[in-house]
Amino acid sequence: MKAHVSSILLGVRDMDAAKRFYTEGLGWKIKDDYGISVFFESDGASPVGFYGRDGLADQVGTSPEGSGFTGLVLTYVVRSEKRVDEIIAEAQKAGATILKPAGALPWGGYGGVFADPDGYIWSLGYSGHGTDQPYAE
Repeated sequence: MKAHVSSILLGVRDMDAAKRFYTEGLGWKIKDDYGISVFFESDGASPVGFYGRDGLADQVGTSPEGSGFTGLVLTYVVRSEKRVDEIIAEAQKAGATILKPAGALPWGGYGGVFADPDGYIWSLGYSGHGTDQPYAE
């Protein structure tokens, strides 16, 4: 198996609310909307999609119940501290919970963390060290 993720599916409790958060709040564009699932335009990266939480849990043979930290963090690397600040502000305006406000990080970078309405954690980051980072934009 290669170190590759073909797509990322997030199980959401309210499909319409999740779509509004990401499209209206964060500016994502829907590529395919199948009703029970939706995929967003990915700019060449692994596509991100939503599926109803109960249906996705059933597909993978587990319970949809659960709370707290799942051990999964989605990272989004940008090219400036200003862009980190802008995205944190966009997410907060759209209804995200800010877990860590944007600021200096212990390893020398700059970042912030928010949770979307379904509790998925997004870690935004910028670092002036190195040029081979997996930039999202």
